[in-house]
Amino acid sequence: MSDTRSLQGRTLFITGASRGIGLAIALRAARDGANVVLVAKTSDPNPKLPGTVHEAAEQVRAAGGQALAVPTDIRDDAAVAAAVAAAVERFGGIDILVNNASAISLTPTAATPMKRFDLMFGVNVRGTYACTQACLPALTASARAGRNPHVLNMSPPLSMREHWFKGHVAYTMAKYGMSECTLGHAGEFRPLGIAVNSLWPRTAIATAALQMIPGVDVKLCRKPEILADAAWFILTSDARATTGNFFIDDELLAANGVTDLDPYAVVPGTKNFIPDFFID
Repeated sequence: MSDTRSLQGRTLFITGASRGIGLAIALRAARDGANVVLVAKTSDPNPKLPGTVHEAAEQVRAAGGQALAVPTDIRDDAAVAAAVAAAVERFGGIDILVNNASAISLTPTAATPMKRFDLMFGVNVRGTYACTQACLPALTASARAGRNPHVLNMSPPLSMREHWFKGHVAYTMAKYGMSECTLGHAGEFRPLGIAVNSLWPRTAIATAALQMIPGVDVKLCRKPEILADAAWFILTSDARATTGNFFIDDELLAANGVTDLDPYAVVPGTKNFIPDFFID
């Protein structure tokens, strides 16, 4: 089956696409000849975080895809609506939404100002919901046209253990809010033929955002490409049969015959990776 699986000609709307995991998913789709709408806040270079949405678009084109860069703050409903309209105008529709944009603050309650709380809820929960809502008419049209529409939320399985909450209640609630979108929207959109799934890594992933967290050794992480390849298997699967799942990257790859994960290690040969949050 894998010979025929492809994202060629499909249009993906990816948030947080200027770097890291979002960009890796975009580049994997581009290799198939996909159309990629890159939605991200960074339009001008930032000294702390490499990569702009325009540079990402150039990389997508170099990899073989069509690209549309749309600088967007997904907390702004009007901006989200404009980005969706631009995508539909340029490519004729949207087949896949990847809700990847996320804000993180691994802080306890006393050290989490409400401004930071609002950022995490605004981007992670509200942004995911807003982008899903705004893309819904295009995704519905994609389903009617038999184009296998998917929503993929980069969020964890819903484990209700105190352990995952106590150190960073606000962040956990914000990420779980994304996963609650997966749970609810999978059921809501099933009659429409639109798949909704979550994908989460077993290990920490080496991204610019992760490197801003003190004390994280990037050498004990995997590269974003592991999530890009895992996402590809989800997005090329039958939307009517594959929905409402909380996938873990290595399990999904193994189920698709990919068992040698060493190429994804930042340092090949690494055996003891930093585990990611939320996986029991």
